[in-house]
Amino acid sequence: MKIHIAFFGITFLLLATSCRQPDSYRLSVSQEYSVRKEDRSIDLFRLVNRNGMTIKVTNYAASLTDVSVPDRHGKFAHVVLGFDSVESYLGRHPKLGATVGRYANRIRNARFCLDGTTYQLEKNNKEHSIHGGSRGFNLQLFDTDTFYTQKDTAAVVFKYRSPHQEGGFPGNLDVSVAYKLTNRNEIIIEYTAVTDRPTVVNLTNHSYFNLSGCTTPVLQHTYMLWADSITRNDSIGIPTGELLPVAGTEYDFTSPLSAKARVDSMGKGYDINYKLRKSSGTPSLELAAVVTDSVSGRVLKAYTTEPGMQFYIPNSNMDYLTGHDGRRYGQYYGFCLEMQHFPDSPNHPQFPPTSLYPGETYRQTTVYKFETIGE
Repeated sequence: MKIHIAFFGITFLLLATSCRQPDSYRLSVSQEYSVRKEDRSIDLFRLVNRNGMTIKVTNYAASLTDVSVPDRHGKFAHVVLGFDSVESYLGRHPKLGATVGRYANRIRNARFCLDGTTYQLEKNNKEHSIHGGSRGFNLQLFDTDTFYTQKDTAAVVFKYRSPHQEGGFPGNLDVSVAYKLTNRNEIIIEYTAVTDRPTVVNLTNHSYFNLSGCTTPVLQHTYMLWADSITRNDSIGIPTGELLPVAGTEYDFTSPLSAKARVDSMGKGYDINYKLRKSSGTPSLELAAVVTDSVSGRVLKAYTTEPGMQFYIPNSNMDYLTGHDGRRYGQYYGFCLEMQHFPDSPNHPQFPPTSLYPGETYRQTTVYKFETIGE
């Protein structure tokens, strides 16, 4: 009888243990790591949802440093290029996962006019301005405002004050960047900004995705972009002010296509702004892109309130980078879906405006949702 009782007790204990969700799979957010830099703290946070999807973010450049999601067989892998230590982000790298501002992308001649006043910006891209100057947001240490879990969402919020004339931009700009991970395998990035004098704002995230688990180039992924036109660029990559229909061109991803044949033909990657197809004129959250890796079965769906998206597959070889788990990256190892207003918008009144005035609030929401084929 005692044997039967003992067996029943052990069986009950095993059943209770097997039904309990593993600690690592509970919705959580925690500060994983912290180092000191010039008497300030660089923090690394780990967010986990109930499915085991994990992301990591740091207040250095308000960066997304890691995303781990399963393939069709449930095997987890890193799907953004990044480093295991926050110290590595202080060195040379192509803005991996960083928040980019105060003005993402290019401004011709590093100059714009707003309300009759001309502002001269720092020239950090030959005679032009790009990504807010040589000390843009991608090199700034944000403050960690708060981190929390609420219902089905874990969140971390970073804040930064961009001082008047930083990079040549007018106004003190107070920026908030919130990273949220939901139990629906969504990464939600919410941006807000306010200013104390008229200025221009264009923020984005500069993550390099690789759905293979960062093991192979991204050219074999299939891309479908919800866009019928691009902003035509001149020879230096700055919009002319015209829109170019993508139909029949190498920019046409209105149906799912691999990028490999086109990149092989062009001899280079992609670096172009798409005018997203929107159902209304208001800034609503709508689908912008679907990217699929048929080998792993991973799917990335991207949504945004922004009117444009910079599609970027860099041509440069990134083999100088040693990323997650000591992996060496290579050529065409990442793609970016940079949600944004158009490049050089302040100099093209026909483009969606990027001006921000005192009393107004800049808002942007971008969502990166991960699934597998068949979901």
